[in-house]
Amino acid sequence: MHYQEFLPETSLQDYIRYFWVLEDDTDNFSVKSFKIIPDGIPTLIFQEKPNLFFDMDAQAAPQLYIQGQSTKFTEHRVMGNFRIIGVYLQPTALKTIFNVDAFEFNDQKVPLEDIITEPILQQLINAVSLKQKIKIISNFLLKHISKVERNTEKATIASLFLQNGKTLKETQIEMNLSERSLERLIKQYVGMPPKMFSRIMRFQSGLNILRQADFNSLTEIAYQNEYFDQSHYIREFKGFTGTNPERFMLNANEKLLNFPLWDASK
Repeated sequence: MHYQEFLPETSLQDYIRYFWVLEDDTDNFSVKSFKIIPDGIPTLIFQEKPNLFFDMDAQAAPQLYIQGQSTKFTEHRVMGNFRIIGVYLQPTALKTIFNVDAFEFNDQKVPLEDIITEPILQQLINAVSLKQKIKIISNFLLKHISKVERNTEKATIASLFLQNGKTLKETQIEMNLSERSLERLIKQYVGMPPKMFSRIMRFQSGLNILRQADFNSLTEIAYQNEYFDQSHYIREFKGFTGTNPERFMLNANEKLLNFPLWDASK
């Protein structure tokens, strides 16, 4: 498999983290299984061929869709070669680009044609080069950025506080918001209650340490990320991945973070 990342143009960096491309051009037609792990980030995805990825209920993912915030792990399967282009959005981007309440997209794959009427899918299919495809997506997103959202900056700052490990109480104090106001703001812009978003950010912090192998024990990771103990950390880890940390490191092949190729044979 091949993986590439591309930074967005400057005018999009408040809304997009980066573009990514995941490709398998081998002639191996075995079924591959991928896990989707909650990471606090919605994604726009284009599959160069239709009916490539299927979920565990044998439902095909749309060819061009928005993957809303994930609050639980899921699995996708694909057979044969593929190329998919993804856009890792900022946590608040569903609201700030499409002016929709982010919680309406949670744990869903929403076809882009359900939100907009432009023929962007056909443009992407017709485009020859990867550079052209990224330019088409960039122009589309620039066109749709909302200009009227009053709370965009406030929501972005609050989400950054939570991503960087501030507690809910600290975020309320920093933002001068009541608990109820923070809940409403994060749910509308990010897609989930701040407590769930904070849990996912804490899980991701521990997962990054695990990936880097920069720890002496799981207990160290647990305390570093303010879990009660190792058992608490493993429970949370299993809730977001379906497995324990040791098994994850053994079975997961992460060319693309939080979308690992899963080898259950090990």
